Amino acid sequence: MRLRRGDTRGFTLVELAVAILILSIAAIAAIRAGGGAQEALGGMQARVLARIVAENRAQELRAFGARAPLPETVAMGGQSFRVSVERTATEGGLERAVIVVRSELGPGARLVAFVRRAGAAG
Repeated sequence: MRLRRGDTRGFTLVELAVAILILSIAAIAAIRAGGGAQEALGGMQARVLARIVAENRAQELRAFGARAPLPETVAMGGQSFRVSVERTATEGGLERAVIVVRSELGPGARLVAFVRRAGAAG
């Protein structure tokens, strides 16, 4: 296709300015979204470690009994976790143990386990 003498192809300066503005707004939105995702994932390590500590405590209660003297603080992954266990007797001869684990960073975990009652035959 041949162009006539007055015809031009391409974008005008205004069109380029609008395109750059739209792309910069999209880039700023992407950066903010990435920052929000990074903040959400930042506490994930503490939550995962707290969950592991809670599961370990449930296994300790099952292995050693519900009244075994277990430490209130546990170190894992370079962090310190405070572990509390609230026990309630069930009608079936078990104890319902609600295990709450909190880290110094804030996020924690909650786990419910059923263990033999102290003194129950096993």
